[in-house]
Amino acid sequence: MYLNDIRDSADFLRTTAPQGVVRQRTLAVPMRCSGVGLHSGAPVEMVLRPAAADTGIIFRRTDMGGVVVPARHDTIVNTRLCSMLGVPATGDQPAATVSTVEHLMAALAAMGIDNLIIDIDGPEVPVMDGSSRPFIQVIERAGMIEQPAARRFIEVLKPVELVQGNSVVRLLPADRWTLDVTIDFANPVIGRERIVIDLTARGFSSELAAARTFGFAHEVEQMRAAGLGRGGSLDNAVVVEGDRVLNPEGLRYADEFVRHKALDAVGDLYLAGAPLLARFEGMAPGHGVNNALLHALFADPTAWRYTSCHEVDTARAVEAA
Repeated sequence: MYLNDIRDSADFLRTTAPQGVVRQRTLAVPMRCSGVGLHSGAPVEMVLRPAAADTGIIFRRTDMGGVVVPARHDTIVNTRLCSMLGVPATGDQPAATVSTVEHLMAALAAMGIDNLIIDIDGPEVPVMDGSSRPFIQVIERAGMIEQPAARRFIEVLKPVELVQGNSVVRLLPADRWTLDVTIDFANPVIGRERIVIDLTARGFSSELAAARTFGFAHEVEQMRAAGLGRGGSLDNAVVVEGDRVLNPEGLRYADEFVRHKALDAVGDLYLAGAPLLARFEGMAPGHGVNNALLHALFADPTAWRYTSCHEVDTARAVEAA
């Protein structure tokens, strides 16, 4: 019943997509993946299932009788060291959460997956190797199919900016999804790093997907005392101690740290519920400020609109003429 409510309340483009319009996509077949939660340390198994057009991305807690947790910016309940989704208790349905969704969401964003039901038997997405690459591989093995309905996009119409502490993030009008991310750490291994990239499936796979989550050795015990990072290891995170990287294999990219921050931003911002037509600029972005930026965008109805690529292209051709 709740799933039907989600479909009915979403303002999706429901008609069959005309020729030339980008169509919605889902997986061709179900795919299974398993691992441990980065923060819980508990084993978890997921099954990514194809879903009908206009379903969106939803998690279904199979260990809790199938409670549905939609993957949307307005269901985020915690952003400490990850993005956690949650729904409150209603009637005979218990409250439920799903945490550390950002790496999976980034892979879905990059591969253009609009509709998916993710069955999960625990409260946290498996960390895999700390990046999005394993999820990209799962999607590629499953294959993707186009669906009859038109894909909707969120076109940013004017700049939206948010400042929180040393973080400055903004969304600017653009004709494609572009990221410009900068980080600046006092640590000599990281320092100041910047990446600018157009978000395409190929670009994400080669430039961002393999970038792993990272942390500092001196923070590990603090995290574990707070009940976090219990599944973290050198197999799924880059760990920095002083002026060296503890992982025997070193870094996958010379600037892996900023690439992972960009990866996180891709996943966090896909919780908008549709792909963005915008340029994201982030100085020291993080899960909390990324989510707050989406809230700021949607709070201003003059700052955005739903559209299709066909509509955007036609409007710009008229303007050019």
